Amino acid sequence: MLQWDTLLSATRYGHPADPDPNRSDFHRDYDRIVFSTAFRRLGRKTQVHPFSVNDHVHSRLTHSLEVSSVGRSLAITVYHLIKKHLPKYVNEYQFGTIVQSACLAHDIGNPPFGHAGEAAIREWFRKNRHSAPMSELSDKEIADFENFDGNAQGHRILSKLEYHFLDGGMRLTYATIGSMIKYPRLAYYGCPTSLFRTEAELYRETAEILGIPEIENGVWARHPLVYLMEAADDICYEIMDIEDAHKLKLLTTDETRQLLLGFFDGTKRERILERMNSLEDVNEQIVYLRSCVINCLEQECSRVFVEHEEEILSGTFEGSLIKHISDIPRLAYERCADTAEHKIYHCKDVVDIEIAGYRVITTLTDLMVKAVTNTDKAFSRLLISRVSAQYDIKATTLYGRLMAVLDYISGMTDVFALDLYRKINGMSLPIV
Repeated sequence: MLQWDTLLSATRYGHPADPDPNRSDFHRDYDRIVFSTAFRRLGRKTQVHPFSVNDHVHSRLTHSLEVSSVGRSLAITVYHLIKKHLPKYVNEYQFGTIVQSACLAHDIGNPPFGHAGEAAIREWFRKNRHSAPMSELSDKEIADFENFDGNAQGHRILSKLEYHFLDGGMRLTYATIGSMIKYPRLAYYGCPTSLFRTEAELYRETAEILGIPEIENGVWARHPLVYLMEAADDICYEIMDIEDAHKLKLLTTDETRQLLLGFFDGTKRERILERMNSLEDVNEQIVYLRSCVINCLEQECSRVFVEHEEEILSGTFEGSLIKHISDIPRLAYERCADTAEHKIYHCKDVVDIEIAGYRVITTLTDLMVKAVTNTDKAFSRLLISRVSAQYDIKATTLYGRLMAVLDYISGMTDVFALDLYRKINGMSLPIV
């Protein structure tokens, strides 16, 4: 059984920080993430609609900020319902900030062009698995590339790459790190994953401090607060994607109203309808409905967490919190998910950009891998010279150099990746 006393450890990886009378250790985690370069880059990374001309449509940055807000609310609500089980040294704001920070960083490792970028990287390595020099890699080493995952890259950024290269990264508290490891297993076991081999020992140390058992070699139990982080993400991406689709006219106003009103029945629905109809602006109506839905889902997920706290702590809880909410909001959520799948994620503009993004990432991966495996070539040296010293692109092992390639590519924004692709292909040469 997991114990809250150890799960909320404020101990941090690396050397301890100097005491700060104005901020808790968990608040310092939040600040470190906000001021990091990796977090700032999320402003130019795809959420669903890349290169949108509508300024109100979400990027990974605005999505992450909204998820962190919902995560904090979820955690504070849960705190007040289970505080008799929690250690006295953690208050509601600290408890909320742990989840808020984990939510803030949950997408920090995503490559350019979202899931299309992840797929392009994975498929390139699967296709070239048996080619030279890839055949030199062991099965466990190649798994990190064939099963590349933005979640695992995020953990790598937080614990190793950002701020202090190879010396603890952001040096966050173990509680914050544990709360963002959504898939606590090594990439060797397949996708999705939150851990590469390069950070296995770091996470093993984290898990030991938090009292999280290693179920089998390279597979751990989940930190309970991961469920709140996951719920906040589930709430935001599904509901905010519906709002974005309305702004982009992928969904009509009537379709959007009906989807969002579907979360309510009885007098609650009548009160919401009355308030909605008092608003003259259509966009304000949708914003109001969206806020009501998010509040509903926050209350539902908090309730599920509290009701299943014992199962969550014992590791027997199955699925996500959103899967266990009441029938009416659960069915409404599923209708939103189905609509998003058919009318948003597969709309022509999104698919066209994903196709282009796939080509960009495949090309960059191919050229960068060739560069680090053929360093005697002039073109290879030119490409390598572009890579920041933050990445160990000249590592002594092939595995280390390939990891540096993925650090470099996944750290790019959509715009940077596209610009580099054009330059490599001679499409944006300066005119003298």
